[in-house]
Formats: sequence, structure tokens, C-alpha cells
Amino acid sequence: MATSLSSRLRASIATLMHVTGDSQRDLAAVLGVSQGQVSRRQSGSAAWSLDQCEVLAAHWGIDALDLLAGPTRASEALPERSTR
Repeated sequence: MATSLSSRLRASIATLMHVTGDSQRDLAAVLGVSQGQVSRRQSGSAAWSLDQCEVLAAHWGIDALDLLAGPTRASEALPERSTR
């Protein structure tokens, strides 16, 4: 069964948060939203917008398409300085 795009995106974000040490609070600050809003998006009860994907991709120094491609591609695209 294929993974949905939204599930793949949440997995990519979770992986990059782990690799870079970013917290939900960190992402909330980058996006200008509350930590609760990030939590709802990561749990799947709310959707990430394409604009938010672009902001997060820029934060991590990767292309938004890498973020959407899944956790393996997203983590491979990270610049070396971004990992813990």
C-alpha cells in the first residue's frame, strides 16, 4: 500500500527534527505559529500547507520537493552543518 503524501511529509518532518535537534517549539518559531499548531499538523489532525513546507525546507536548507519525497530523501538532502 502506498503511503499518502501527508503521511510522508509528517515522517520527513519528524526525521529532520530528530536529525537536527529541532523541537516543535523551534518549528513553531520558524513558522510564526504556536507549538500546538505544529503538534496538530504532526499528529495529522491538521494539514501542513505548501507555504509552510517551503518555509520548513528553507529552514533546513533543502528543496521543498525533497521534504515531500519522504524521510530518506529529506535527510540525505540536508547540508552537513544541519545534523547534530
